[in-house]
Amino acid sequence: MLDIVQKFRKNTQILVKLSPVFSFIVPFLILYFLYPNSFEATWKGRTYYLFFLWLVSLEIILGWEEIQTNKVDKLRSVRTFAFIITLLLPTIYVFAANYCGLNAVIADLAKQNNIPWVEWILISTEYLVFTALFSLIILAEFGIIGLKDFSISVFFLGIIGAIYTIDNLCPYGRFTPFQILVPTTTNLAADILNLMGYQTRMSFISNHPVYGSMPYLAIKDSQGFWRGFGIAWPCAGVESLLIYTVTILLFLKKTAIPWKHRMIYFVIGAIVTYFINILRIVTIFVISANGGDVWTFHDYYGQLCSITWIISYPLLIIGSRALWSKIKERKVDGNT
Repeated sequence: MLDIVQKFRKNTQILVKLSPVFSFIVPFLILYFLYPNSFEATWKGRTYYLFFLWLVSLEIILGWEEIQTNKVDKLRSVRTFAFIITLLLPTIYVFAANYCGLNAVIADLAKQNNIPWVEWILISTEYLVFTALFSLIILAEFGIIGLKDFSISVFFLGIIGAIYTIDNLCPYGRFTPFQILVPTTTNLAADILNLMGYQTRMSFISNHPVYGSMPYLAIKDSQGFWRGFGIAWPCAGVESLLIYTVTILLFLKKTAIPWKHRMIYFVIGAIVTYFINILRIVTIFVISANGGDVWTFHDYYGQLCSITWIISYPLLIIGSRALWSKIKERKVDGNT
């Protein structure tokens, strides 16, 4: 009987530790059922929710022994009931937003304030609400220290919501602080295209009533026509650099890696992230010059490359350091 009780408690603890993941699976499935196409877009879409679940799972696995849940002694206690309600909040929000008129209220407020792209406002609001609810779940389950253990996934979800909101409120590159790097990035992309044998020309849209101020890059296609696009900070991958910076700094802070090594890892990762953003612009113009589907790559595959690299980089650091440690151990064993 004692063994059965111990096994039950052990299994309960496992389920409790995994509950942050379970609490978002149902609402994400509902959203996928309602808006399947939104999960096929990384920019202003819901693909990042899948990466969020992956990050949460990774943080749980890597910190399995260290993270401690708040003890729930009785299954029918008020504390347990409150915790279960907290886990259900993401699902309740999705139901209220899509079936009880909450999204309609948010859309009306956006229209009253002349904010364009109401659909994107709803998605950015959704990201921010999920960030708040996820933080609440972590607090309820793990306490304040849990926010540190799950800081990467919290900030990952939150910064995407913040970036989408900024672009909704200040579209077409009008948010000047994020637009600073764009001319340099555009120039480098044009240089690579020229090295590849394409003809390009770059100009600058200034004080346009709709598009504001941004670089404009054009490429000559195989038929001699010029195809061009204005480039704002989301297109130049500034959001990828922001996500990378937050993610890698939080990851390095949680490790015991020496400070000099942390700086090297950060710089290398930032350079690769920036170069991937340049290649993304290059690829968009190559696709355009050859008559391909630019917007599918722009809205999904381009950013998918960046975010895959950002999320994989911490694992590469962990793997490389583990491999290096084994190599050093073998050298020591060989010398002895």
